[in-house]
Parts: sequence; structure tokens; C-alpha cells
Amino acid sequence: MGAEPLEIHLDDRDLSRSLRRDVRIGLTAAAKWLPPKWFYDARGSELFDEITRLPEYYPTRAERAVLAERAVEIAELTGAKTLIELGSGSSEKTRLLLDAFTRRGGLGTFVPLDVSVSALAGSTAALAADYPGLRVRGIVGDFTRHLDRLPTGGRRLVIFLGGTIGNLLPVERAEFVAAMRAALEAGDWLLVGTDLVKDPAVIVPAYDDAAGVTAEFNRNVLRVLNRELDADFDPAGFAHVALWNPEQEWIEMRLRARRSMRVTVLDLDVDFAAGEDLRTEVSAKFRPEGISGELAAAGLRTERFWTDPDGLFGVTLARAV
Repeated sequence: MGAEPLEIHLDDRDLSRSLRRDVRIGLTAAAKWLPPKWFYDARGSELFDEITRLPEYYPTRAERAVLAERAVEIAELTGAKTLIELGSGSSEKTRLLLDAFTRRGGLGTFVPLDVSVSALAGSTAALAADYPGLRVRGIVGDFTRHLDRLPTGGRRLVIFLGGTIGNLLPVERAEFVAAMRAALEAGDWLLVGTDLVKDPAVIVPAYDDAAGVTAEFNRNVLRVLNRELDADFDPAGFAHVALWNPEQEWIEMRLRARRSMRVTVLDLDVDFAAGEDLRTEVSAKFRPEGISGELAAAGLRTERFWTDPDGLFGVTLARAV
């Protein structure tokens, strides 16, 4: 069937407005912050791909192990006719599911949603070539804003992999899960990947690798601001920091000013004291009862919960009720 023309609900002007808004709010806050979505320009995406192959970075391998073992079971349980992926990127792990659904038969449409036109154009063309009987319908959009644009009808399975749900703060996460349930019909399915609470000695190195790739990835957000907003950050002037927050049970990535400095961005003069932190990411870790409870609060009943053999990463299959 092939790839259809991309359905675009987000363009460069939208992204520029969103970036400017986030920077203005985040850099004028008492505790400075930026949302992690701005890591992912072309260079940031390359660096993250490299991170997923590092020995310290277990989430990708662990989630892949779950999907490899359970893909056939997922296909049988859901019997989905339409598979929708949020924040799809290259859809590399999703191919495990597509293979299982293809062997089972009955899957008609795959709908990847991502903010990047270039990433979607490449991935939809590749998927259409590799799965010639599948209709591939790419949607350029933001999963926090455009869930109401997802195709309706038929038995649907929405997948949200990579532990990305952990990048949302608790209030944001509750809003997202509620919006997700609102976009589903009773009987539809949601498959979500969540990194699990474990020894911080395992978690922290995954965000602070010995080779320094994550540090480069973290500082890349400053290069994005320099390029897109004509800012004058000195990326080398910030140290990469990864901290475990035991009360919130999440990892925080920060950029710490090595010296006092003033940065010009937009119409702002932003002062950093020596040692001051700019938080760039929160990555929440979950307990099985926690994710099940959050889904249930929005009307999504957990039907299955699986982990990899080492119990590092969880994959939850829930159904809209």
C-alpha cells in the first residue's frame, strides 16, 4: 500500500514559537529549566542513538528484550487493525511488533507520530518499502497536543515506548494520560514502556557515561539555542550533571555553570552564578503499582505487565474501559 503523504499539524513556525515560549519561561524561573524535547535536532538525535548503544545505557536493550519476547503475545491479545506510535523517531523497536502483527495478519495501518518532518519522511518511506502490504500514515505532531488528530475507528493499539512518559512531570503526565484515554474508544489498547525504580548505582551511569556522550548530548541543547535564537551560550562553560532524586524517584540532568556568566537570548540577559544549575531533563522511574494506578485513574485498565529478565524495564499493556 505504501506511505501516504505526511499529515502535518506542526510546522517550523509552531516549533519556533514553542521554543521561544519555553526558553522565556524556563530561563526566567527562579530555578532555571528547559524541557528535554529541544535536545533533538539532527545532532542531538545522532548523539542519542549513540547513547542507546553505550554499555551503561540499559533502557533500550531491556525494552527491546521485552518486545522481542512478547510481540507475538501482544499481537494475539490486541488483534489490532491500526498500530499508532507516539514519538516514533526511527520506529526501530516497533519493527518487532510490526513483524509479529504481519505474521498474524489483520494489521492494515501503521501511524507514526513525531515532531520531525525529516525523521518521519525517512522512516515512513523505509517502513512502506519493508512492509509492502501495510498502509503507512505519518503524522507530524506533538503527542502532548495532537492526540485528537489520531485516526479513529477499528481496533487500535497505541504504543509509547522508550520510557518517554517519564520525561513528563507528574501533573503533565496525568494530563497526558487523561488526554490519551479521551482519544481512545472503549476496547482500544495502550502499550507503554517505563523504566523501573532500582539501585541508583545502575541508573545514574546510564545518564552519565564514562565516554562523555551523554554530557555532549546535554550540552547540545545550548547549541540549539545559539543556532535557533542567536543566543551566546558557551557550551564548554557548563558541566554535565546527573543526579538521583530519591524523594521523587527520578533522575535529573542538569547543566552546571563552571563560572559566573551572562547569556543573551531573545531579548533577555540571563545571569548564571558559578555553580548554578539549569535543569534540562527529568526522567521518572516507576514501580509497577504506580504506573498501573496512574493509568487506572484515567480509565485504562492494566491487562499485562512484563519486564526484561533482569527486571530493569517494564512494559504495560492496558485497555480503555
